[in-house]
Amino acid sequence: MRALRWHGKHDIRCDNHVPDPSIEDPRDAIIKVSSCAICGSDLHLYDGFMPGMQHGDIMGHEFMGEVMEVGSANKKLKVGDRVVVPFTIVCGECDQCRRGNFSVCERTNRNKDMADKVFGHTTAGLFGYTHLTGGYAGGQAEYVRVPYADVGPVVIPDGMTDEQVLFLGDILPTGWQAAAQCDIQPTDTVAVWGAGPVGQFAIRSAIMMGAEQVVCIDNVPERLSMARAGGAITINFDEESVLERLGELTRGKGPEKCIDSVGMEAHAARSIDSMYDRAKQALMLESDRPHVLREMIYVCRPAGIISIPGVYGGLIDKIPFGAAMNKGLTFRMGQTHVNRWTDDLLKRIQEGQIDPTFVITHSVSLEQGPEMYKTFRDKHDGCIKVVLKP
Repeated sequence: MRALRWHGKHDIRCDNHVPDPSIEDPRDAIIKVSSCAICGSDLHLYDGFMPGMQHGDIMGHEFMGEVMEVGSANKKLKVGDRVVVPFTIVCGECDQCRRGNFSVCERTNRNKDMADKVFGHTTAGLFGYTHLTGGYAGGQAEYVRVPYADVGPVVIPDGMTDEQVLFLGDILPTGWQAAAQCDIQPTDTVAVWGAGPVGQFAIRSAIMMGAEQVVCIDNVPERLSMARAGGAITINFDEESVLERLGELTRGKGPEKCIDSVGMEAHAARSIDSMYDRAKQALMLESDRPHVLREMIYVCRPAGIISIPGVYGGLIDKIPFGAAMNKGLTFRMGQTHVNRWTDDLLKRIQEGQIDPTFVITHSVSLEQGPEMYKTFRDKHDGCIKVVLKP
């Protein structure tokens, strides 16, 4: 089969003659991929910032397709079903899964010992996302083996297009969880850093949850335009002070709720701390660039909530934790508990409350995937979300 594989920093290739996956466990299923996507967190692998990648690893964790084969113990799926596959691999049986904390499933990371050493306790296994999360083959391929396929996959009703439902596997529930973690009240100002795909869904989720106003901070004109179309007030940090503008919009009190949809590769205009991060990162003294996290702690209203769906990979420096403690801020973060939200979000799509297709700017063949990684990373050609068609 064909698949996009990691061969090193900035080296993604569409390889032919990759071995087809096969059933390895009675709960497995084999999916023929009809659509997959490049996610912002894939860029952390592309840029070489996440540890645990190996030569030839298949990329991608946002995918859907048709069930081609099921294991003998899989009673949920049948051949021919159309499914969206959440990026988190869940067993459905451990203590965390029973609590709905699917992204920290205790069983599905087959490299648990390695993850325990790095994180203290393992996270769930993830598709196409380093050997620290199990080393599972990803979905930017013609076929994928889906472990625990009697639990995770979401069966799609007839009459819905791939584009309507593909993002149920990651960015739609990620944006929704980011807003849900904020406990939004009708008088709240919610500030969202980052107008990429997750930020776009966080904006629309916060508005659906009843925020008084949603403010989006970014510097890419196409992304800011999309954020305004979704109902946000926008701040271009290249053109105005984020601190001053947020002060004006909140009568000097700051936003009650702040969402970091950027994560470990934050950019900043004329920022001393950003230059500091880049220097330390180049010397391998710091793995992540946390400018957004610092800014959120500084501007968030006392007793506010900071929600972090943006991916961080390792160690960060110069975090004003004293300010966070003395202001009484609450932090809520983590990979998305996808299956906690999928039933509700699928119903909202069916009812027309949200049409996820708005975020798609590029739809190309799998062979064009390597060049689209660079286009997406560099934000060229108005690129916000890339869908690949194997």
